[in-house]
Amino acid sequence: MQTAVVTGASSGIGWGCAVRLAQAGMAVLGTGRDRGRLAELEHSHDAVATLAVDLLDEDAPRRIVEAAVQRWGRIDFLVNNAGAGSPKPLHETDDENLDYFLGLMLRAPFRLTREALPHMRPGSAIINITSTFAVVGGLRGGAYSAAKGGLTALTTHLACQYGAQGIRCNAVAPGVIRTPMTEHRLADERFRRINTEMTPHQRLGTVDDVADTVAFLCSPGGSFINGQTIVVDGGWSSTKYLSERALTSQWTTP
Repeated sequence: MQTAVVTGASSGIGWGCAVRLAQAGMAVLGTGRDRGRLAELEHSHDAVATLAVDLLDEDAPRRIVEAAVQRWGRIDFLVNNAGAGSPKPLHETDDENLDYFLGLMLRAPFRLTREALPHMRPGSAIINITSTFAVVGGLRGGAYSAAKGGLTALTTHLACQYGAQGIRCNAVAPGVIRTPMTEHRLADERFRRINTEMTPHQRLGTVDDVADTVAFLCSPGGSFINGQTIVVDGGWSSTKYLSERALTSQWTTP
């Protein structure tokens, strides 16, 4: 049985990835900080184990890898998903906020990947969950964009450095996906319209859209994909689309 470690698995995309990989026949270790939600996740599927841990703790990488290796003897797939939302633009970002975003979304996956690599065999893969804000400029991106952009660069380095050993690395960059982290933003009409009226698709993205992409990259079908960023956003970041509603609306001067 193949094994996978998924961070940030107590909700949203991480939860979806853990369940989807378990459905694909893998043994999964899901990590997060919410013990109650992790317990629900573990009870949802027999192949899922969980570990409550704060990725910012210095011993977090060791604890996660030890838990997986002691249970299954190896790690086949590592999904670096844990993240935080509600960023601020650079001029509103203090050092504490900067350090938090960089720590959680760049330093933590760097350290966890470093700890996991010795236990990954040929055929293994690392999937980093980045963002469309690492692909195009994003309003209010700030430290979030910096962290996700750094994770994208780390992805290509890992693909180059370890690909010859049979360890692939790719990034999945979601657009705005309806999760607990984005619900409050989607309640704002302006934010919702920026996404719906500029996406050449009939709906917003779902957790399943991202989880299915991650599962594909962990499958034989994705075995020759390395060093890539797969954007899951319905075309938002790669087109200049505007909906008919946006094109025909009356523009007003603010």
